Amino acid sequence: MSTIQNASMELILSILFFGLIVSAIATYMFQRNQQKKAKKTQYGKWVGAGLGFVLGAGPIGGILGFIFGSMYDSMQSGSYAYQGTNTGAGYDPSQGTTRPGDFGVSLVILAASVMKADGTVMKSELEYVKAFFIRQFGIEGSERYILLLRDVLKQDVRTDEVAAQIRSFMEYSSRLQLVHFLFGIAGADGQFSETEVNLIQQISRQLGLSLGDYTSIKAMFVKDSTSAYQILGLTSAATDDEVKKAYRQMAVLHHPDKVGHLGEEVQHAAKEKFQQINAAYDQIKKERGIK
Repeated sequence: MSTIQNASMELILSILFFGLIVSAIATYMFQRNQQKKAKKTQYGKWVGAGLGFVLGAGPIGGILGFIFGSMYDSMQSGSYAYQGTNTGAGYDPSQGTTRPGDFGVSLVILAASVMKADGTVMKSELEYVKAFFIRQFGIEGSERYILLLRDVLKQDVRTDEVAAQIRSFMEYSSRLQLVHFLFGIAGADGQFSETEVNLIQQISRQLGLSLGDYTSIKAMFVKDSTSAYQILGLTSAATDDEVKKAYRQMAVLHHPDKVGHLGEEVQHAAKEKFQQINAAYDQIKKERGIK
């Protein structure tokens, strides 16, 4: 074969090889783009179909509507159709229960407010909160909430309006668990700032929680010498009979079965809270010699 023929063959092979590379890159980029679109569509459908009352009228619906207004896939498919504030999928008046999606979105919006309480949101805080969501909702479930959180952090949220809507639709036991989670997020970096604690107290009041219930939950996280009594909603001056009565009331109010409808992850966290109530009662019994 002549030198010219060899050169021509090498040129042809080079062109073919280059074409294969370009084709492979194009295929990869196309598949990646399709995956992104699929993920975005899935995210949009999750928000559109799974959140119930939060997509109705009210401040929460306004927040989510702003965030997902650009998601044309759900808009075109009708997933964002108005569902109403009292008859939406998130709240069943006959059952009086909240759906997990509604609880999760409510938590994200309030958590964003707590994270911004000191005026700045550090990357380390995002990582801590991401780890918190993974621990509470698993890797797959947490991805949705983390994406939503990043968007909500860009908005100015009025906690009084959001809390008022949550209060109207969410049963008391679930609101207790919301505040419990907020303390967990606030302390994710190992410390509780006064600004964050004050905001959680404000949110707790806006959610309609009693001061005693707020103080009880706070004592589970912010410890001092009187924490055991505060968890039971008491002071050290309480009688033995008052201690026993308070424990029974707290055991009923915070029983994990009351949030079982929110999913295994939330119920697991409620069990941890319930264990702290039992531990506080056991500590007081031991100190006092109560049988």
